[in-house]
Amino acid sequence: MNPSSPEPETPRPKTAGLVDEIFQTLQQIPNKGSFLLLLLPWVALFQFLGNSTFGYMDTPSLFGWMWGAYNVPNSEDGHGNLIPFVVLVLLWLKKDKLKEVPCFHWPPAMVLVGLAVTLHGIGYIIQQPRLSIVAFFLGLYGLVGQVWGRELMKHILFPFVLFAFSVPLGSLADTVTIPLRIVVSKLAVGFSHLVLGIDVIREGSLIFDSHHTFRYDVAPACSGIRSLISLLVLSTIYGTLTFQIVWKRWLIVGLAIPFAVTGNVLRIVGVIVAAEAFGQNAGQIVEQKLGFLTFAVAIALMLLASRLLRDPAPNPTRSARRKPRGPEERDQGAA
Repeated sequence: MNPSSPEPETPRPKTAGLVDEIFQTLQQIPNKGSFLLLLLPWVALFQFLGNSTFGYMDTPSLFGWMWGAYNVPNSEDGHGNLIPFVVLVLLWLKKDKLKEVPCFHWPPAMVLVGLAVTLHGIGYIIQQPRLSIVAFFLGLYGLVGQVWGRELMKHILFPFVLFAFSVPLGSLADTVTIPLRIVVSKLAVGFSHLVLGIDVIREGSLIFDSHHTFRYDVAPACSGIRSLISLLVLSTIYGTLTFQIVWKRWLIVGLAIPFAVTGNVLRIVGVIVAAEAFGQNAGQIVEQKLGFLTFAVAIALMLLASRLLRDPAPNPTRSARRKPRGPEERDQGAA
């Protein structure tokens, strides 16, 4: 072996490259020291004076209250554990565009911080931690504007909207699930009766046939609230990554509601069809084993809508026709 020949380089694992890239990106962030000086007391406020509902959860920390609400057994709010990581991933994917945004201190953003402090004070006094959660993220958004400016606030607004899903609904979900149960049951019965010709009857959220050979209740778990929340989160992420025009982002998020309802209606219709053809047990199998159809239909509709909303690709032939002529071509044309 020739001692003067260079030793072959050992390939570095991809994870090491990603870690290096993260550290390099963090080093390039301007004014990060100023942001940390503002962030630490802001976090401390909600850590030590964030929660006043000690009878419900014995902790002064708002973050401790949120953790307990997300991880209570049979919670509908478990997605709250993932929201901060999803926001960070979205900001990471937008890092190249964010680097191009001019950064400067923007003192008017502190108005949002003042509003957040007021909102937290109200939530603390009336023992409503959900208001304090909104206040925390509103103030965090204001601190970003104070340190890095209004333009950056515009670019990160949509990822920050995802923090709205960090607010646990808890018992407040009933205000959503009850109307959803009625709407889903009405639409499913109407479609089955008018389109498919199946003789079904609805009483509230109960669905049964005229001979009472099958009977189902569109329970809270079947109302579509889980698929609705999941689809709202997913459509927000998808809209952020897919569309540059703001109104298209908001539209794809708004369409998540009718898409989730449509998917759940089709699933309930499938339950009715199976029960009409094969009996109660067959309908229960469809209800319990094919719940993913709700989400699958909603995702398919969202992808179809996004395809229709996408900007048309430029026509190369038309672009070539509109290409301005050079001086030589103009001279030849004049001759």
